[in-house]
Amino acid sequence: MNRTLDHSMDEVISEDTPIHKKRFFDLEFSILIGPLTLLVVLFTFLPLLITLFFSFLKLGDDGLMTNSFSLQSYINAFSGAYGEIFLRSFYYAVQTNILCIIIAFPVAYYITQYGGRWKAFLILMLIIPETTAVIIRIYAVKTMLGNMGVINNILMGTGLIDSPIRMLYSPFAVMFGLVYYSLPYMILPIYASLEGLNPALLEAATDMGATPIRRFFRVILPLTKGGVFAGTILVFIPALGDYLVPTFLGGSKVMMVGNLVTHKYITAGDIPGGSAFGVVLTAILILVLFIIIKKGGEDALEKVI
Repeated sequence: MNRTLDHSMDEVISEDTPIHKKRFFDLEFSILIGPLTLLVVLFTFLPLLITLFFSFLKLGDDGLMTNSFSLQSYINAFSGAYGEIFLRSFYYAVQTNILCIIIAFPVAYYITQYGGRWKAFLILMLIIPETTAVIIRIYAVKTMLGNMGVINNILMGTGLIDSPIRMLYSPFAVMFGLVYYSLPYMILPIYASLEGLNPALLEAATDMGATPIRRFFRVILPLTKGGVFAGTILVFIPALGDYLVPTFLGGSKVMMVGNLVTHKYITAGDIPGGSAFGVVLTAILILVLFIIIKKGGEDALEKVI
């Protein structure tokens, strides 16, 4: 009987049936995904492959690229002042991410617990500045940190200082700018995680005698780690390769990887060097993204999407 049933199923699912064809080729799916795949290949993978190829070339005595392969650009990327720039960029990105988490959690928690009917308005106030061009917001920060800016005027008006404090073109200005424009991208994922948190769990922790600090580290933080990892993706990765903030707020005193790649390509004309630094930066970002997704799981990706 089983042999007869198998023979009947083979006749039903034959090579001429639509079900059999759908296993190997779906025309509608191919039409939908084909243009997107072509765009990703042409504008993402192909430029990366070209950059990777250029990174193994070297400059000739005339300053032009030669066809001879060399690893010198990669050796330079991890040695001397170039290695320090990579470490400095990584340090700034980590510091920016930590500061954003420290600031974002209280803000997101306040909106969740005490926002009430003003929740939508408060979230809108976080989103509206992001509709403004980044360069405009950076200039706003530059004006704020200037010698006659808002911060110095407040400090001098209250009598705390007698003369303006020089804040621009310093590591402090770069950190301030990175945190300023990255903060909303940390607040929103954490807010989404807190909004989905079951209040009964917090009440149960309180009834069992947990202090607010213990409740935060044992209940709130583990259950909202997806939002933290999602915010880290949105904050750490752009901060590591940022170009505009160190350029306009750090000047020539603070150089990060993004400035270094631009300098190699445009100012020095060292295309192999710039390509090698770009490849190393891309590899670091992919590694960080892999670790975050590995630790945060699908919840982190859902918060980002």
